[in-house]
Amino acid sequence: SHVCILVLSVRQLDVLLLVFCYFHCHYVKMIYLLDSRWEEERYTDGVKWKFLEHKGPVFAPAYEPLPSHVKFYYDGKHMKLSPEAEEVATFFAKMLDHEYTTKDIFRKNFFKDWRKEMTSEERAKLTDLKKCDFGEMSNYFKAQSEARKAMSKEEKQVKNERILQQYGFCIMDNHKERIANFRIEPPGLFRGRGDHPKMGMLKRRIRPQDIIINCSKDSKVPEPPPGTKWKEVRHDNKVTWLVSWTENIQGSIKYIMLNPSSRIKGEKDWQKYETARRLKKCVDRIRAQYREDWKSKEMRIRQRAVALYFIDKLALRAGNEKEEGETADTVGCCSLRVEHIKLYPENEGQEYVVEFDFLGKDSIRYYNRVPVEKRVFKNLQLFMENKEPDDDLFDRLNTSILNKHLQELMDGLTAKVFRTYNASITLQQQLKELTTAEENIPAKILSYNRANRAVAILCNHQRAPPKTFEKSMQNLQSKIDAKRDQLADAKRELKSAKADAKVRKDEKSKKAVESKKKAVQRIEEQLMKLEVQATDREENKQIALGTSKLNYLDPRISVAWCKKWGIPVEKIYNKTQREKFAWAIDMAEDDYEF
Repeated sequence: SHVCILVLSVRQLDVLLLVFCYFHCHYVKMIYLLDSRWEEERYTDGVKWKFLEHKGPVFAPAYEPLPSHVKFYYDGKHMKLSPEAEEVATFFAKMLDHEYTTKDIFRKNFFKDWRKEMTSEERAKLTDLKKCDFGEMSNYFKAQSEARKAMSKEEKQVKNERILQQYGFCIMDNHKERIANFRIEPPGLFRGRGDHPKMGMLKRRIRPQDIIINCSKDSKVPEPPPGTKWKEVRHDNKVTWLVSWTENIQGSIKYIMLNPSSRIKGEKDWQKYETARRLKKCVDRIRAQYREDWKSKEMRIRQRAVALYFIDKLALRAGNEKEEGETADTVGCCSLRVEHIKLYPENEGQEYVVEFDFLGKDSIRYYNRVPVEKRVFKNLQLFMENKEPDDDLFDRLNTSILNKHLQELMDGLTAKVFRTYNASITLQQQLKELTTAEENIPAKILSYNRANRAVAILCNHQRAPPKTFEKSMQNLQSKIDAKRDQLADAKRELKSAKADAKVRKDEKSKKAVESKKKAVQRIEEQLMKLEVQATDREENKQIALGTSKLNYLDPRISVAWCKKWGIPVEKIYNKTQREKFAWAIDMAEDDYEF
């Protein structure tokens, strides 16, 4: 008998039957060479890797004192600052044109932390921030910025490529994997999002003694800078971070991780969206259960059910307890206080309405007026009875209790899974409703962004309009006006060509008419593209589309939509995003359903 050994990857299995038929073999032995990292055998017991080696982090460059001609003035007089005070002063000078430096809380926090870096003589003299003149410093850094911009692309690439090759990759289980953020953030002033109470505070320089290195025991441990030591070297193969440290503002732990395009990151993403898809199968049962629990005799069950309703309906975060020392008055669903909601009873057939107004994650204001079911409204009235404004709305509930309950409803279920599920299902539904076959590519992309925007609004992903927004819109409007003038000229030329063709009635004049028609059509398409772009930009000016696109939307929905409507995936995802979602681009077909 003949034996045919076929060496195939999983993606080549499609041709197996054809090859088999071609050879008419009696026996086929298949050796699967798994050429995709997504298809490799997984470890058990929480192990993420067996071997990990890397070069450690790239530290921020040491501070270079200002040239002697760049002066700082206090109360109109030149004052030489100590190196420590001068460095912190430069952080403020670099932001002088930014609105942050006009905010009272930013200025107060900066001045308080700056004074800690001053000598006793400097503290005695520098007592009023309003008398400080950072103008020359600011101009110096602007000139430096312009000089960097003037560098050729090649000059920048040579320097960056050298550092990337040395520090930007690690070896993990025989694979060379890209590292995401191998540079440690330089010192500076904390900005935060929204009106963060710690804005303006000094982000201190991270040094080797602050750093924890994670690598395998049999790897070469990264060398710290000469004369220094790492805080600790670990060999924990149940985590995926390479380097960690604790930042001084919030006391949170920061990590150097693998690039989103790595196998581990891709697999984690895939598992996250598969968990959300599992919720889809049981969400009706869960919703029926919490609706039934609104009538429970136990107050704790009623509170849990109403909170879960808000997490499901409004994509609210559960609201984790604050870390020690955190002063921002931010809350989530479980930590809402009575003062954060207002109730508007049914009036002349109008719906029962709840008004939410609180600071959410990153001190971003959450404001929403939503109609709710009568039983939810009545329960909220009950929860608020005999309470002060600063009392807890859900006084018999916390995130631990809620998360334990969610685990009982479905393995792996958290408030974030609800957020991911509702975001993804909203995108899929909106794409089906908004996209039509008659639209051209720019119009279809506008429909996609509108669907994405519906998700961003659901998840409260806001942003301040970019500083350059008005100017860029003016430039775009100028292009639109110029294109309209061009279209008017083209239409006049077409009209003239048609009149000429009526008189001449020859082949040349007919061709001229066709040529002018095509020119009009081309300009009309260009004009439409610009007008769609203007609409899109205006609608997006205060909505951050990127957060939901990167963290809450199953990328297979977007890839399938692109394939179905013939849209290049590059129109939806940039290069970095395509690397992050390589698994989805490879996997999703045009009929994929979340």
